[in-house]
Amino acid sequence: MRKRGEWMKPVDDLILELLKDEGQYPPKLIGEKTDKHPKYVGRRCRALRDHGLLRNLGRGLYQITEDGELYLEGELDAAEVADTNESTEE
Repeated sequence: MRKRGEWMKPVDDLILELLKDEGQYPPKLIGEKTDKHPKYVGRRCRALRDHGLLRNLGRGLYQITEDGELYLEGELDAAEVADTNESTEE
């Protein structure tokens, strides 16, 4: 069972699952594939990056990290990962 952090939103699981299954994408394509607004997806990708579950590869591409995969498998408690950027937008 996944251990979500209070900082997480329901779309976060969709983003992580998509990137695990299909590889790297920019927020615009993630938004198209999840039926979510690209700006909202971009904010969520930055939050996931700030908590170590995604990696920004540059040019707007995001990729799931090992911690992101561990979270999806229920092996990582997202409530315990630190926010590395105090200015994360919610």
